[in-house]
Amino acid sequence: MGLTRYRACAVGLLLAAWTGCASKNPDMLHFLREHEHEVSAIEYRVGIPDGIAISAPRILEIDGETQRIQPDGKISLRLLGDVKVVGMTAKEIAAKIEVLLSRYYQEPKVSVRVVNYESKKYYVYGQTGNPGPRAYTGRDTLLDAVIKSNTTFLSWTSHVKVIRPAHGEVPVRTLEVNIDQMVKSGDWSKNILLEPNDMVYIPPTPAAWCGLRLREVLFPFVPAAQAYTAPAQIMDLEDVYDDDEDGNSYYGNTFYNTPTYGP
Repeated sequence: MGLTRYRACAVGLLLAAWTGCASKNPDMLHFLREHEHEVSAIEYRVGIPDGIAISAPRILEIDGETQRIQPDGKISLRLLGDVKVVGMTAKEIAAKIEVLLSRYYQEPKVSVRVVNYESKKYYVYGQTGNPGPRAYTGRDTLLDAVIKSNTTFLSWTSHVKVIRPAHGEVPVRTLEVNIDQMVKSGDWSKNILLEPNDMVYIPPTPAAWCGLRLREVLFPFVPAAQAYTAPAQIMDLEDVYDDDEDGNSYYGNTFYNTPTYGP
């Protein structure tokens, strides 16, 4: 009886601990459920103005065509005319073109791939040498984003945050990842696939943060300091290069002969 009661208590404590952790980290669970989101390159749905390349070896009219999706969501192909493709995957576009070609060819074979990703973006900001929007391809991982951001010694890569905006009834989600530990340990479990409109924030290190705040405090005084030192700088310049009546130059108290050109 005592052992059974002990086991029951142990199970109860484990469940309580797991429940507590789960309740404290709902965002973590959200980010790690990758299979619930269409994030792979295969499932990438083209938008305006993405570019696609079409391959159809037996069909000269469209083989090798590269098309940019127009504002109306269509591409224009010889023999087929306008074809609406916006919101479709590359595989779905290929299947649609094959159906349209079946009026002219027997069992046409078409393959399509996305060559320009321009309709969807994710964003990188913070202490980085290359902030701004990035083209979303459907296979962008957090580590990819951090590496391409050109981090410096001022970047606190052990506290990188991913902010996923709210959509529908799903609230804003935030995940903090220690990139340094990920690289050292080789544990890629948190190297999540990004989604369109995700924001990757790389904060400054504590020392860099203090330096930035100090710069903000001193900023109003910089123009005044420059105005105070400007006259002295001008006097120095006059002292560095000063011609006398004979055309000789002086640097401070040092004499130089100035060469004369012409007759």
